[in-house]
Amino acid sequence: MRANLAVIVEDDPGIRRFVRTALEAEGWRVEEAGTLQEGARAVESHEVNLLLVDLGLPDGDGIELIRQVRGRSSVPLIVLSARAGEQDKIDALDAGADDYLTKPFGVGEMLARVRANLRRPRAGLEMEAAGSFRFGDVEIDREARIVRRGGQDVHLTPIEYRLLSILVANAGRVLTHRQLLQQVWGGPHAEQTHYVRIYMGHLRSKLEADPAKPRHLLTETAIGYRLIAD
Repeated sequence: MRANLAVIVEDDPGIRRFVRTALEAEGWRVEEAGTLQEGARAVESHEVNLLLVDLGLPDGDGIELIRQVRGRSSVPLIVLSARAGEQDKIDALDAGADDYLTKPFGVGEMLARVRANLRRPRAGLEMEAAGSFRFGDVEIDREARIVRRGGQDVHLTPIEYRLLSILVANAGRVLTHRQLLQQVWGGPHAEQTHYVRIYMGHLRSKLEADPAKPRHLLTETAIGYRLIAD
């Protein structure tokens, strides 16, 4: 059986070697790319099982590549970047990255993130069945992955859609902060409860008639959240 393929898009040869050695020791096949364009070509020409992307590439921002990939694939995608600012992380995650590692990082942490992201259901799998789901004036077309409110299309980022899909799959059930963090962002983010609060705020502003007094996307104080369809 042929080993899974990882593509590393990173302009620093030393970091590429470091990541490649760690992945190959775990049985991965590895392709390297030093620019955004080389990375895009690698993804187009191979069946990729894991993508690791630097943001500061010589011919563009890695976020461009994330958006390109997410337009056609749900491959696990981890950012490797020296940018440590909160907004940089939010921008990358909003663009569709599954995880974010700040340089310098250790082999153990990187491999743990890889394993966590490979275990996690890919975006949209929670709502892959045919048909639609409704709450209030919101309709979710599961097959097309389109969300409408009052008959108008609503744009959700990949993270927002993933969060909504998990709430829908568990409609009526209380989901704890930890459960949502593990299912949407992965185990390494299990204590970052502000992630859930921020993105629930985004969903409410887009899907609730009165985001300050939500009727469907409800907070369970000190526990988590619940979606009520009635």
